[in-house]
Amino acid sequence: MSLNRSEKEAVISDVIGLAAKAQTLVMAEYRGIKVADMTKLRTAARSNGVSLTVLKNTLARRAVAGSGFAVVSDLMTGPLIYGFSEDAVAAARVVSDFAKTNEKLVIRGGAFAGKALDVNGVKQLASIPSKEVLLAQLLGLMQSPISRTARVLAAIAEKKGAGAASEAAPAEAVAA
Repeated sequence: MSLNRSEKEAVISDVIGLAAKAQTLVMAEYRGIKVADMTKLRTAARSNGVSLTVLKNTLARRAVAGSGFAVVSDLMTGPLIYGFSEDAVAAARVVSDFAKTNEKLVIRGGAFAGKALDVNGVKQLASIPSKEVLLAQLLGLMQSPISRTARVLAAIAEKKGAGAASEAAPAEAVAA
């Protein structure tokens, strides 16, 4: 179905809006994927805050021109699905996880922080833990010295308490 000029401008402005908010763009070829599988991919993407769209490549090139995603304009050929995400790793993780279970989805590349990513770059980005997990790990590292000190002090206090109790017990036995 062909779009008229105003519809094309609307699509471009929508994609410009997505690209302005997004940190990551991931592109994948979806040739041969069944509709049910594509629906699963879109559902997973929606639940992770990823916007998946199928666009004409010329419209996608125009939309990302002048943004940090323009570095991958040369990869925009063939039937592609574009995943934009505000979370740095969400789009890469959703597409990579789906590609593991469906060999017909072929990751083409992506862009993050103004740099082009190849297939391995997208997979490496997908392997980074989420922001919440990284914050939890950081908090655990910050709490670790304090909790270790508290455990050591508790063990020393327990040992001293047990030593004082064992010294008092023989004195009572002798008195009786």
